[in-house]
Amino acid sequence: MTTQAYRIDDQAIRSLANNVVAAPVLSTEKRSNLVAEVKKLILEKNAVLVAHYYTSSDMQMLAEESGGYVSDSLDMARFGNSHSASTIVVAGVKFMGETAKILNPEKTVLMPSLDAECSLDLSCPVDAFSDFCDQHPERTVVVYANTSAQVKARADWVVTSSIAVNVIKHLHQRGEKIIWGPDRYLGDYIQKQTNADMLLWQGSCIVHDEFKAKGIARLRQKYPDAAVLVHPESPREVIMQADVVGSTTALINAVSKMDNKTFIVATDNGIFYKMRQLAGNKRFIEAPTNGIGATCNSCAHCPWMEMNGLEALAETLKTGCNEITVDEKIRIKALRSVQRMIDFNPS
Repeated sequence: MTTQAYRIDDQAIRSLANNVVAAPVLSTEKRSNLVAEVKKLILEKNAVLVAHYYTSSDMQMLAEESGGYVSDSLDMARFGNSHSASTIVVAGVKFMGETAKILNPEKTVLMPSLDAECSLDLSCPVDAFSDFCDQHPERTVVVYANTSAQVKARADWVVTSSIAVNVIKHLHQRGEKIIWGPDRYLGDYIQKQTNADMLLWQGSCIVHDEFKAKGIARLRQKYPDAAVLVHPESPREVIMQADVVGSTTALINAVSKMDNKTFIVATDNGIFYKMRQLAGNKRFIEAPTNGIGATCNSCAHCPWMEMNGLEALAETLKTGCNEITVDEKIRIKALRSVQRMIDFNPS
């Protein structure tokens, strides 16, 4: 099947990432006070906190202990959509807040920071992507959840990594040809799994793009009994090293189901919080990013996720700042593709 590409120059995106200011490290006393304050504010504001697996352990712990939820972007959207709280606080990156607002226009959606971007979202500007789609009007447009509300409004389907292969397989079986965006590695993986005819936008995640296959091979030699877990946003050579390829939820489930005592993990290291909860007796090793050709020593964490700090979270709840808004015309268009993601049943 034909796979074509649309080129992206991501140097500007990497430059932005290098200049992100992370949430400050807090003293034990200040951290404890903020945790108590946030829990109190969540109750007072009739709010619920939903946090992504890649946020800090504090953010994930708070979501769990306050009656909120920690998960991947698909289940975060589902939970927020079904919860009765009048305010949803999304700890993650901006597209996650927008997705919550698309599904819940009647609710207030807040984030610790509106500057928490995603390299995949940034790599897919709506005007350029729309032009690309317009050149191929016969194709069904499927976009990854890591995109803006405007791009979702242009799409026919939105998917997460947990359902992407099944959705593309479903569309391929119906004879549909696909435009896929924005992640080129996930798109390539899906195409190999489904044999679908896909045109690939050439975005990438700055975290997963840095994992190195040679470094993982060397770790395998050092830990021959380790299992390698890889998120499909990673390069093909890294995916080929994997014992398990899957979404964040699939990788987390693997550590409790598999007998291995050691895991080499090629995804954002924020996932270790949940992995250690489920399998505290096992060892988790970050897949290397500092091999030949890498641009940093340790890239296994999204800098924009690191903006989700306790001080910013408390301020957001106190003042209502950092509210997510989506133009209603865009929201209505985006809802169609997002709702297909929510409703999709692979069976």
